[in-house]
Formats: sequence, C-alpha cells, structure tokens
Amino acid sequence: MKEKIIEIKWLEKIYKENRVLKKIDLEIESWDFFALLWHNWAWKTTTINILTNLVKKTSWEIKIWGIDIDKDFSSARKLIWVVPQEFNFDVFAKVKDIPVIQAWYYGISKNIAVERTEKLLKKLWLWEKRESKAKELSWWMKRRLMIVRALIHEPKILILDEPTAWVDVDLRKSMWEFISELNKNWTTILLTTHYLEEVEALCKKVAILDSWEIIENTSVKSLLWKLKEETIILSMSENYNLSEDIIKKYNIKILEENEIELIIDEKITLNDLFKDLNDKNINIKSFRNKTNRLEALFMKIIKK
Repeated sequence: MKEKIIEIKWLEKIYKENRVLKKIDLEIESWDFFALLWHNWAWKTTTINILTNLVKKTSWEIKIWGIDIDKDFSSARKLIWVVPQEFNFDVFAKVKDIPVIQAWYYGISKNIAVERTEKLLKKLWLWEKRESKAKELSWWMKRRLMIVRALIHEPKILILDEPTAWVDVDLRKSMWEFISELNKNWTTILLTTHYLEEVEALCKKVAILDSWEIIENTSVKSLLWKLKEETIILSMSENYNLSEDIIKKYNIKILEENEIELIIDEKITLNDLFKDLNDKNINIKSFRNKTNRLEALFMKIIKK
C-alpha cells in the first residue's frame, strides 16, 4: 500500500517583498518517480532548499513520511538526500573514501560502508577510479560520485537536481537505467531536469510551476494527452515520389536527404498517412518527432 512520503501544504516563501512560492500543495507517494518542472529555476532551488531545511519557509508545513520538518528535522533528514548540481565533497579525498566518510555520519559501520561503496562504485562505473583523488575525476565522474555518496545510507527519498546535466548521450542513457532500477527497488525519486525527454522516459508523475504556483499536477501520460499536435519527420526510401494530392492533404514539407515533415493532429493521424502512402507503394524507412513532445507541451502551458 502506498504512503504519503512528501506532503507540502500551502507552502509560501517571500524574500522581503519578492514572492517566490505561493500556496504550493503537493503530495508525493512512496515509490513515485516524480518530476518537478519550472519556468523559473529560482523556484526549484528554493523548494529543494526548504525541503532540506537550508531555507526557512514563510508559512505552512512540510512533512517527510509524516514527520514535520520544523519539529524533527534530524529524523526526516535520515530519510532523504539531495544530489545537487554543485560538487560539495572533499576533492582531495580518495574516491573510495568519500562514501565511507558519509556513512559514518549515519552510524553505519565501516565494514557495511565499504561493502556498499564497492557495490555502488561498480554500478556507476567508478570502481577503476577508487584510488584516485576526487579532483582527478572528470566532471561527469564527479556527478556519479555524488550519487554514490547520496545512496550510501540507502535513503527512502532521493532528490536528483539535474543528474545528467552536461553528460553525453550514451552515459545519460546508462544513468537512466540505473535511476530506473533504484525506483523499481522502492526508492522514491523527485527529479528536476531541463531535459524534458528525461521526464517522459523516466517519470510517472509531473508537476509544473509557473507564476509561483503549480499549474499542472498529474501523470506524465495524462499530461501528454493534452498535446493536440506533433511535428513528425519521416525518412523515405530513395527515389520516392509524392503526388500533389498527398502533399496538399497533409501539408507536407519536403526536406533534404529523402525526408519529409508534417504535422499530425486530431484530424490527421499517422495511420491515415501510412495507408495513403502504402496505396501508392511508397515506403517509409523510419520516422521521429521533430521536437520532444513534453517540451512542446511545456511551452504551450506556460504561455497560457
């Protein structure tokens, strides 16, 4: 049975006369993979800092697994960990020592900490660098070390702030697999990212904030249903020949390298197009979205 892991009720934050958050209501359940999307990144930073008690909220309450963070933050803190964008470990320490030192703060024995560190370093492709000093790691290796350190005490809730920023495509996909595995193994994940394809690929639920308030809070699947149209690019077989009636019917734009572009909406579907092309013996090699679907929807929502 799912439980309420994070409860935010009527959260507000005002810096002097500048309102940053207004009446934020949000619930995240156990085992959720939840995304927060923001039009203004200052709101993201403020909310994360309030959750981790780095910034004091102006009003109302936040509970972590039923624990009011104002009354017993030390207990709530054991359940949650943030992987921030900035590196905040000792760059002169060895890679293998950084998670073990972190484990000590949570009362974890050295034997268990060493065992967990080896397992995590191997899973995040850092084992060969275990004897290196952290300062010798590449930028993206440091990002992975941050995640290893975050997981050493096996938190119930993991907040990932731009976990794959500046990471190449292949490594990002590998990170996606690792993060998905964490979620499947009962870790609740709160993700912030500007890679909206990451949200579509990984997350179950999403909330969008604009003008200090939550304007959408639903499942990713339900949100995507609101997208009324998509721009599709099709790669055609060589020497294809589209008739004028098909070009006009689908408002097709001819691109270079045997590609065409068109808009699919509620009136015209891919099935309609494929049937018409098949009737004329025109073959399609592949097709793709021109832009990320969630990104297109996000821009429409915040412009309302």
